Amino acid sequence: MVGGPIGASQASEEFTLSLHCPPALRLDEAGQCRLHSQYLAYGSLYDRGVGGLKTGLPAVRDGFTPAQIDLGRYLFFDPLLSGNNDVACSSCHDPVLGFSDGLARSIGATGEPIKRSAPSLWNVAFLEKLLWDGSKRSLEEQMLGPLYADDEMAGSPESLIQKLSENPHYPALFAEAYGGSDGKVEGDGESEITLDRIYTALVAFESSLISLNSRYDLYAHGVHSALTEPEIEGLNVFRSFVARCAECHTPPLFTNQQIAVLGVPEQDGRPLDTGAAAASGDPSQRAGFRVPSLRNVVLTKPYMHAGNFDTLRETVAFYTGGRGHAVPEGEDLKLHWHIWDPQLTDQELDRVVDFLGALTDQSFMPEIPVTLPSGLMPGRANTAPGSEAEASIAVMAAAPDIAQ
Repeated sequence: MVGGPIGASQASEEFTLSLHCPPALRLDEAGQCRLHSQYLAYGSLYDRGVGGLKTGLPAVRDGFTPAQIDLGRYLFFDPLLSGNNDVACSSCHDPVLGFSDGLARSIGATGEPIKRSAPSLWNVAFLEKLLWDGSKRSLEEQMLGPLYADDEMAGSPESLIQKLSENPHYPALFAEAYGGSDGKVEGDGESEITLDRIYTALVAFESSLISLNSRYDLYAHGVHSALTEPEIEGLNVFRSFVARCAECHTPPLFTNQQIAVLGVPEQDGRPLDTGAAAASGDPSQRAGFRVPSLRNVVLTKPYMHAGNFDTLRETVAFYTGGRGHAVPEGEDLKLHWHIWDPQLTDQELDRVVDFLGALTDQSFMPEIPVTLPSGLMPGRANTAPGSEAEASIAVMAAAPDIAQ
């Protein structure tokens, strides 16, 4: 998505940062935004099995100021962070598409598909493993790849600092977020714009993306009428010891944050993606990938690490196809223990898809900036509003995608 030069009206526009926390967070006495959720009243069973509906959350990354979060929002949508001023974080993580991009494999600065799809960022503040291969353990560490990889945003630390420092608005915004003035930090005399502060602002924004108010959540908190009867049937199948979906997609995040080797087929004759093994060096993790959250999963098709399945129905049906049925000939993958042959009926598969639709919640979607400090157009996915692909995705997302 091509940006553009700073226009006169944009260059003269005033930008200020919010004094208020995003809706999922509350301001504490120290002026930091902290998670506010009914789930905080429940004990966490993440290390002790599946648990019930009132299962607590793992540790969350919070404690940022409203100004840091809002600065991160501008940076997240700004293509100025890329080498060619053409790609923003939001180009692959578009809010309209569940903070993914609707593509099997994301498109980077080169215009060519990268190796894998863009995972959703909803509830990323809770994740202990990041990227599809689970190789990164913090959001700061994770973002170094997209920012500087030649096939993603193709930037560099030096150009990032230079472009933000030379911008007519960003120095003052960084000073506002970090307690300084005139582009300086009070007390140390250093430039306000540093790599650490850029990363912190982006992490602050990403950590504010909380999705815990779906109809499923109302049901879990005791509102039985929040789910339809078919959805409740699907939830029962999902949690059963026959389907065993919840043993990996553990509520309330709907992920156990582990690496799983599933043996899914690669699309278009592509070679097997070795997944986590390439990062860890552990051969037992060959073709293993981080178990993704199923929150807002209806919005994030196609599915798996490289768009391996086009619909939710096709994805769910994979698990009842028999252990190892799609493993390429000659591969001896160490399949996850829960991959077996549950022999779910078509009706049971349909009900699981119904239930997954009840996990949709974008009620706390952040405001997408209309204008940016850089004057560039906010980065949006190739399937963002206005494109033919976006229209088709909107239709698919509006109803269960039962295979014909």
